[in-house]
Amino acid sequence: MKRICVIGLGQFGREAAINLASEDCEVLVVDLSQRLVNEIAEKVHRALRMDARNFDDLSSVVTKDFDEAIVSVGENLEASILAVLHLKKIGVGHVHAKALNDDHASILRALGAGNVVFPEREAATRLVRSIIHPNVLENIHLSEGFVLSEVAAPEAFSGKTLGDINLRKEYGVFVIAAHERLPERTHFMPGPDFICKPSDSLVLIGKSEDIARFSDKKADKDN
Repeated sequence: MKRICVIGLGQFGREAAINLASEDCEVLVVDLSQRLVNEIAEKVHRALRMDARNFDDLSSVVTKDFDEAIVSVGENLEASILAVLHLKKIGVGHVHAKALNDDHASILRALGAGNVVFPEREAATRLVRSIIHPNVLENIHLSEGFVLSEVAAPEAFSGKTLGDINLRKEYGVFVIAAHERLPERTHFMPGPDFICKPSDSLVLIGKSEDIARFSDKKADKDN
């Protein structure tokens, strides 16, 4: 069981804490607001009203035995910076931190935050991608310009095998899994004889421009 500390119970921190607890992580949450602490107390392992800017207080409950920590303290730059500084001094293995802007992110990285996130910026980017490429259900960017994407199978694929479609030849992408909805099951590395149905989705890997080209072509076929 992972031990994780979440500092700051704004919407981002609260959702992260509740979801981590639901995944059987041991979650400690810290916030200055007693109301927010009380609201989440029954959903996590431990909830404390505390000022994370105070090293002595924080180090009395967070030790180097914690696997990871999330710092999400809203608009308070001082609290954010000091919390990351204290967590690294304590020896927490990996610190995630919410940044408000690029300068804030640079400071957090310099202090040792291994993962700096911009929740609003990233949500906006996902929304734009879903508008531009509505058939892409999920998109994970890999290195060297490659992406892993789950794309709804177009109507034109219905009744055809992956061998008939030959996405590698047509688009330069590889099918690494096929997800059936009816019944619910996933086929990893499906063979060329796998027959597509309208409810299926395909998990593809390829260059981002090739995935986009396939998605755009799919939209044209569906329309």
